[in-house]
Amino acid sequence: MNNVTWDWALFDVLNFDGPAWLDSLMVAISGVAMWIPLYLLIIYMIWRRYSWRGVVALLVAVGVAMGAADIIAGIFKHSGPLKHLWESFPVRLRPMFTEALTDVSVVSTGHGLYGTVSAHAATIVSLALLSSVAVGRRWFTVVMIVVAILVCYSRIYLACHFPQDILLGTVVGLVAGGAGVWLFRRVVGGK
Repeated sequence: MNNVTWDWALFDVLNFDGPAWLDSLMVAISGVAMWIPLYLLIIYMIWRRYSWRGVVALLVAVGVAMGAADIIAGIFKHSGPLKHLWESFPVRLRPMFTEALTDVSVVSTGHGLYGTVSAHAATIVSLALLSSVAVGRRWFTVVMIVVAILVCYSRIYLACHFPQDILLGTVVGLVAGGAGVWLFRRVVGGK
C-alpha cells in the first residue's frame, strides 16, 4: 500500500461492517426520498418569511448552487479533456474499487469508478449553507449541519468516498452555496 495516507487510515476507522439496519439507513440517508420532508420544510419556512417570491428565488438559487456543485464535482471524477489542468491532483478510484484496501465494507453498488470530489458532499453543503442563510434560524442551521454531516458520513460508510473526497466536496459546496446566497439575496433583497 504505497498510497496509505491519513485519508486511508481515517477511512479504515469510519468504514465498518455494520448491521443490516444501519446499512439500510445509510443507503436511505444517501438518497433523496428520505429528505423530502426537509425540502418541504425549507420551502414552507421560506414562504413564511418571504412569500412566494422568496420561494421562487430560493428554488432558482438552489438549482444554480447545487447544479454548479454537482457539475464541478463531476469534472473531477472523470478523466476528460480538462484532466491536464490538475495533473498533480490525481483522479482516484472510489474506496470500493481500491484493491490496496483489503477490509472495505461495501453496502451499495452501481457507482462510477472514480470519486475524487464527492458530489453528495458538494450538493448537500451548498443546500445547507444557502437554506440556513435564507431561513435565518439558529435551530435550523444546526439541523442542516447535522443533515450535511450525516449525508457526508454515509458516503464513507457506503465505501463511495474517502474522507479527503468529502472535504473537497465540502469546499466546492461552500463556494457554490456562497454563490447561491449571493443570488438569493440579490433577488429578495437584504432581508
